Amino acid sequence: MKRSDDFETRRKHLANLSEEELKARFWELAEKVVDPMLEMGRTHTTPAVERSVLLRMGFSSLEVKPIVEGVIAKGLMPKGAGNVVWRLSKKLGVSPREAGLALAEGKHWDEVEALFEERG
Repeated sequence: MKRSDDFETRRKHLANLSEEELKARFWELAEKVVDPMLEMGRTHTTPAVERSVLLRMGFSSLEVKPIVEGVIAKGLMPKGAGNVVWRLSKKLGVSPREAGLALAEGKHWDEVEALFEERG
C-alpha cells in the first residue's frame, strides 16, 4: 500500500515562516510535550525512583538506603534525592559522592534542610 503524499498540504501553515520562526515553533511544541513529563517527575517520585537515581550516580544499594530514608524523613522527596546530594556537594565544595556518603552517615542533614528552605 502506497501512502499518498500530503506533505504540501500538511505544511501550508508553516510555509511562510522564516528559519528563526520555525525554530521558535519547534521549541514551543517541544516544551508542550516535555512540560507535563517534568511536572510528573516533580510530583510523582517514589523511594524506588530515588534509589535508582542514586544508584546511577554511583552509590551502592547499602549507601543509598540511609540517604533516601533521610530525604523522606526531612520531607524532601519532591526535591529528589539526587538533587539533595548534588546541591549539598556544591554547598560543601566536595564531590557528589563525598556529600552522599556524609548524608548516609547522618551528617549535614540540617544544612540540607536550610539549603532547601533558602530556595523555597
